[in-house]
Amino acid sequence: MVSVFQALSIIDQNTEALSPMLLPLSEVNGCVLAEDVKAPINLPPFRQSAMDGYAFQYGAKGDLKLIGESKAGDFQEFEVSKSDCIRIFTGARVPDQVDTVVMQEHVEKTINGIRILKMPEKGTNVRPIGEQIKQNEVVLNRGTQINAAIVGFLAGLGISKVLVIRKPKISLIVTGNELQEPGTLLEPGSVYESNQYMLEAALQSENVELIHSEHVLDDKESTFHAIQKALEADLVMISGGISVGDYDFVKESLEKNGVEEKFYKVNQKPGKPLWYGKKGEKQVFALPGNPASSLTCFLIYVTAAIRKMNGTAAIDINLKKGRMKGNYKNVFNKSLFLQVREGGGELEVYPKQASSMLVSFTQSNAFLFVPDDVKEIQDGDEVMYIPFKL
Repeated sequence: MVSVFQALSIIDQNTEALSPMLLPLSEVNGCVLAEDVKAPINLPPFRQSAMDGYAFQYGAKGDLKLIGESKAGDFQEFEVSKSDCIRIFTGARVPDQVDTVVMQEHVEKTINGIRILKMPEKGTNVRPIGEQIKQNEVVLNRGTQINAAIVGFLAGLGISKVLVIRKPKISLIVTGNELQEPGTLLEPGSVYESNQYMLEAALQSENVELIHSEHVLDDKESTFHAIQKALEADLVMISGGISVGDYDFVKESLEKNGVEEKFYKVNQKPGKPLWYGKKGEKQVFALPGNPASSLTCFLIYVTAAIRKMNGTAAIDINLKKGRMKGNYKNVFNKSLFLQVREGGGELEVYPKQASSMLVSFTQSNAFLFVPDDVKEIQDGDEVMYIPFKL
């Protein structure tokens, strides 16, 4: 059995970012750049009007004659004198022979053109070439996580594909003869299946691709073949069947499938019977079957591995300081992950903390982390917590 920090260290030592892949912009949101991105063009690529108005040569006096129009998408040159102007719209190219744009609100129309009521300074409302970005400038660094704004920015530069750390492919197996689908009439001795729904939903918050998810009965052959198929993924999650009961076949099936054990059991509550191993570069987590234990291990350990694999974060327990509200005794000689509601740095432990219960999770947004050598926490004590979002 290992400690919480030993378990995280072992996972860290055995986890690397996945290989880069060139992907279209439609598939890269949430991914991490695998190389620096340089601007292939100036942005804007031409002198651009920042306003709807009229373009003219600075220094013009009196009424100006309207000789043409420039709207977004046009490319047209004009012979422009000091007494001429061009109707222009936001985003349109500013013709070469004009240098200033007056807002349409600052003019009045005449029979042949306009009269400027409020003269702007030279160059007003004209965006110069490369004002935002210069050609060949490094605009995004390797390691940047892509979001919607970055997708739009890349598209605006004319970039259609970028090299990113690919999303981990995930397989999920949930074991148990007693599990029954929600929406059916519950049979005596059965319970409704919750872990598969819970873990699938939790994975939606991660930058992954779930390629396989199934419920497997508690028998050797089914468990072996399910794991064999699941190992096509980069990371396999198994919920249940990892303890030492007569119908727990996961550990044996993992060994028969050539998965090397890195650790088994963590000195923690909930989630002690956590198993972690590898087959080549493929990661395998066998989570406890009790729902609260399974979700705790997912949030502390599996997400850490996923985020290192997709390049979004290093493996770190991310402990924060808070203040205890109430008293708590640790009588288990284990590290505890207690579900709490954190508000303003103050933490209050929910009363129902059993490994089989999800009710406290529904009201929580953090774990209170109690190290195994801490026996008692009193009201007002400084404590450590780990925020989470489900």
